[in-house]
Amino acid sequence: MLRDLWTRFGRLSAVILCGAALAGCETLPRSGPDDGLILSAATASVVDETGEAPTIDYAFVDLTSAMTPFLSVEQPGAGFSTFGGGRGPSPEILIGVGDVIQITIFESQGGGLFVPDDEGSARTGNFVTLPEQRVDRRGFVTVPYAGQVRALGRALPDIEADIVSRIIDLAIEPQVTISLVQRNSSNVTVSGDVNAPLRFELLESGERILDALARAGGLSSEDHDSFVTLARQGRAATIYYPTLLASPNENIFVAPGDVITVTEEQRRFMSFGATGLTGEYLFDRANLELTEALAKAGGLLDTRADPAQVLIYRHETRHNLERMGVDVSEFDPSVSQIHTIFRVNFRKPDAYFIAGHFEMRDGDVIYVSNADSVELFKFLDLITGITGAAAEITSDIDGTINNVDAIFD
Repeated sequence: MLRDLWTRFGRLSAVILCGAALAGCETLPRSGPDDGLILSAATASVVDETGEAPTIDYAFVDLTSAMTPFLSVEQPGAGFSTFGGGRGPSPEILIGVGDVIQITIFESQGGGLFVPDDEGSARTGNFVTLPEQRVDRRGFVTVPYAGQVRALGRALPDIEADIVSRIIDLAIEPQVTISLVQRNSSNVTVSGDVNAPLRFELLESGERILDALARAGGLSSEDHDSFVTLARQGRAATIYYPTLLASPNENIFVAPGDVITVTEEQRRFMSFGATGLTGEYLFDRANLELTEALAKAGGLLDTRADPAQVLIYRHETRHNLERMGVDVSEFDPSVSQIHTIFRVNFRKPDAYFIAGHFEMRDGDVIYVSNADSVELFKFLDLITGITGAAAEITSDIDGTINNVDAIFD
C-alpha cells in the first residue's frame, strides 16, 4: 500500500517537475530576457492578434527562365537623358551676368556718328571700338546713343542686331560686332568623391558629363560604388556611374550653372537562414548575380537547407510584375513598388543557370529555409530531452521509495 502511494506520488511529482521545467524558463540557459517577460513588462504595446496572417501585402513569384528578362537592375533616378539626348549639338552658351564683352561699331564712310571725317589722316577703317564692358547685375551694357542694351540670356548676334536697330537712323549704314573677352557666367561645379573638385568655365565647343568629371581628376571612389547626380534649374537626376559609361545617351552636354556631384554608396545585400554564413555583404562589383551572392554567403548548408526554398525579398516595380504575368489588381493602384518574394528551386538541374541571370539589387534579402526533416529532428530532440528528464526524475523517486520500503520492512 505504501509502495503504491509513493509510486503515484512519484509519477505526479515527475509530471509537476516536467511542467515546471517547461514553464520555468528562467532555469534554462538564455542569452536574454524571455519574450513573454518583455511583452508583459512593456508600458504600452501593440500586439498583432491575427496569428500568421501577413500584415503587409506581397507578391510571390517562382523564378523561371521566362522571368529573367524582366529582372534588370533598376538604378536610382531617371537618368540624364531626361535633360536632353546625348547625341544632339552642344547647347548655345548665352551671355550672362559678369561676362565681359567688347563692342565694335562700323560705318560705311567717315563723317558719321562714330567715325569722324578726318581727311588726310591715317585710319585702318571706318570703325570705333568701345571700351570693354562687364554685363551688370541687371543684365545690361551701355552703348553710346543706343542707351542700355539688354545682354543677359541673349546670343551675341541678337545683341548686335539690337544695337544696329537703335542707331540705324543716326549712323551711316552701321554694323556692329561683339567679341567675348571673358566669360564668367557659364560656370559648372563638380564636387563630391572626385580627386580635384572644381568650378570651371565651359568651352564654346561644349563639354559633356564625362568631360567635366575628367576635369575634376576622375573619381576618387570605386566605379561600382559611385553614383553621379546632375542638378540643373531646380531639377536633379542620378545615375549609376557604370551605366553612364555604357550609355552614350546619358553622357549629355553640361550647361551653365550645372552642379555635378559624385557620391559613393556601397551596395549591400543580406543573407539569413540555412546558409553557411549569415550577415550583410557588399557587392564589390557592378553586377552581382544570385549564384555569386550565395557563394559570398557560404552557400547552402547540406545539413539544414531546403534547396527548393531559396527566397529573395525585394521591392519590385508594378510594371515588371505585370510583364511577368503577375496579377497586381489586388494591390493599391497608387503603389509603384510592390513587396515581392522570389523563390528559386535549386533541386531543378537548370536552377543555377537561371540564378546566374538573376541580378541582385541593393537591399535584397536572401532567406534559405530549413528542410522539413531538420524541423522534425529538432522536434524529436525536444521531445527526447523532455522525456529523458522525466524518466530520470522518476528513476530517482523510485530509488528513494525503495530505500523507504527497506527501512519499514
